[in-house]
Amino acid sequence: MLRLWGLRLRWQRPPALGIPAKNLGLRKVASGISPPGNTSPRALNIFDRDLKRKQKNWAARQPEPMKFDYLKEEVGSRIADRVYDIARNFSLALDVGCGRGYIAQHLNKETVGKFFQVDIAENALKNTLEMEIPTVSVLADEEFLPFRENTFDLVVSSLSLHWVNDLPRALEQIHYVLKPDGVFIGAMFGGDTLYELRCSLQLAETEREGGFSPHVSPFTAVNDLGHLLGRAGFNTLTVDTDEIQVNYPGMFELMEDLQGMGESNCAWNRKPLLHRDTMLAAAAVYGEMYGSEDGSVPATYQIYYMIGWKYHDSQARPAERGSATVSFGELGKINNLMSQEKKSQ
Repeated sequence: MLRLWGLRLRWQRPPALGIPAKNLGLRKVASGISPPGNTSPRALNIFDRDLKRKQKNWAARQPEPMKFDYLKEEVGSRIADRVYDIARNFSLALDVGCGRGYIAQHLNKETVGKFFQVDIAENALKNTLEMEIPTVSVLADEEFLPFRENTFDLVVSSLSLHWVNDLPRALEQIHYVLKPDGVFIGAMFGGDTLYELRCSLQLAETEREGGFSPHVSPFTAVNDLGHLLGRAGFNTLTVDTDEIQVNYPGMFELMEDLQGMGESNCAWNRKPLLHRDTMLAAAAVYGEMYGSEDGSVPATYQIYYMIGWKYHDSQARPAERGSATVSFGELGKINNLMSQEKKSQ
């Protein structure tokens, strides 16, 4: 686990060298927002997507939005590292739920030829970070991608899909727009994210008000993620988890940063207000249970990283069941024969 210590740490990579802002490439804005009510009949209506759009727009309008970008910057750079690990060039790529462009800024035009960035928040698209890749910004919902089948060589997504009501549909849409042998690389918050905040609020609310309401949104379990990717049509799956721990001066500073990230809770069953006494009690519980000697408190962000490929005939496939010519019991004999042969040489 990577622990990132300090009070409200900020990550900021320098812009690409030698590329003036006016020559950053093509940046257009198109709209592909789906009409209201155009949802899958199987979808669970957990999140208020219109409220989430307003939250992200509000965060992008702040005078210094980069002050709250440290977590999304870090995860975006880790997804970019995974893109670089794949030894190929991608002529056309798509970022689903791009925010201010936390992945594209870490990629170069030798790896990605052209980048489409999709988000529901128009202010985030208008306030994107500097990048050297030619970019087209598209206002659209992650569940209703306005692109044709077999369009992109690469699709990425960073810390956006945990707010989607119909995650299976969103993954199916990503698979649909990928070309055969295209790859999807994504990251989303895991179930243990902000467990310190969740526990502190629940204990304080139970003690002060005789019960508690959810104040941290629900997250997908890692065991379900691989199944959802497979059901969407992806193969050669990779799912791994990581944790980033950030220290804050206190619970209220953490909640301020979550609001600045556009990560405030937007679940329909959220409780709109908490009593002042309950909030103060929760802050005291947080410090008592998790606080450090210097008075700071930690917040844990669990990240699920996923990689999935769209099928193509050129991809390696497992051999058919029963086609093996050597049993596992004979592997030891083969190793012995090979070692004896080396000695004789």
